[in-house]
Amino acid sequence: MAADRLKIVVFGGFNAGKSTFVRALDAGARHIEAKTEGGTTTVAFDFGRFETNGRKVYVFGTPGQERFEFVREILARGMNGAIIVVDATVGCDATTMQTYAWLKEQRTPIAVMLNKCDLPGARPDAYADLLQADMTHRISAREKANVRPAMEAFVASLVESG
Repeated sequence: MAADRLKIVVFGGFNAGKSTFVRALDAGARHIEAKTEGGTTTVAFDFGRFETNGRKVYVFGTPGQERFEFVREILARGMNGAIIVVDATVGCDATTMQTYAWLKEQRTPIAVMLNKCDLPGARPDAYADLLQADMTHRISAREKANVRPAMEAFVASLVESG
């Protein structure tokens, strides 16, 4: 791992809040999307960056649909850590569980962000133990105030173990 920069890739199911998570870290984040019936969806990746404790952190958000597995694999090359965003109102889909298993097999440091905890119907307790990660945070990706500290804690754990 380079001493002054990290690459972190954000994974999760469709509509889990990955793009919103990346934008909470970097208001100028880039997003490649397509229009859908319900709004828009990521079809390539999100890209954002921020600095913490003198380190540049590059964040890549992946598309959540199963058909984009090849994009997730490409973006994962050379990553220092992975974030899995879980929609706490619906839980984990099969693609998220497969991605999690793949990341564990690769021995990638993982943080789980239980997103949408501020919404009615959120059940973070039901999903907190489903994915055994290095750390788990309950967040609302729309709130930079709780996303940034969660990400900084994960970055600090990577630096300590790296």
